[in-house]
Amino acid sequence: MTPAVRDRRVALLITIAVVAVVTMLLVPPIRQDLAYHHFADQRAILAVPHALNVLSNVGFLLAGVWSLVAVSRATLPGWERVAGLVFGVGLVLTGLGSAWYHAAPGNATLVWDRLPLSALFPTVFAVVIGDRVSERAGRLLLAPLALGAVASVLWWQRTDDLRAYALAQFLPLVLIPLMLVLLPGRRPAGPLVGGIALYGLGKATELADRAIFLFGGLVSGHTLKHLLAAIAAAVIARWLTSRPRGRAARR
Repeated sequence: MTPAVRDRRVALLITIAVVAVVTMLLVPPIRQDLAYHHFADQRAILAVPHALNVLSNVGFLLAGVWSLVAVSRATLPGWERVAGLVFGVGLVLTGLGSAWYHAAPGNATLVWDRLPLSALFPTVFAVVIGDRVSERAGRLLLAPLALGAVASVLWWQRTDDLRAYALAQFLPLVLIPLMLVLLPGRRPAGPLVGGIALYGLGKATELADRAIFLFGGLVSGHTLKHLLAAIAAAVIARWLTSRPRGRAARR
């Protein structure tokens, strides 16, 4: 790829990001739909309310511990090691926060689910930027992206406006696949593509929460979403801790 082609593709990615930010500023505030808290599976097991939605969060705990172990064993630049640690700790805290939320669904508990969850994809986004665009850019953007995502949750809690949170969560899901297609990288894209695909499947089961539960009466779409998202996170952690090819990183 020639430098001119590369520069045009990077400019396209930046343009998409700017358009997304401007669009989100122009649309009306997005309020939290309180119906979101009414999950299909209301069954309790022993003393655990909404039991399968609560207990399925063990997947995030396991994925987080596995990620932290993988980071500790990987040979990574310092800032990528920090990103991996943030990702692993975020998964563990997501498991705890999501379990707390599903035990008593409501906006007051949802914030503890979203706070750690919000930083996961922005952290991966920074590493992808470092791999596909510029190592320096990824390193410099890691903290602002992760902290900005956490701040978007606090903003929603204060104002009931989800625009910033939606931008922090979904813009990386648009730009990461585009970077994988448009720009070469040092890491193989397979695990990251697989993880994103599994996460997308999990979101689909979340949207079909009640339909899946009514189909068999055994498990709900939201419970499946937890399990698929946890597997997706473990696959993405494998990408985060994979050893880059020998080619020198772009500065």
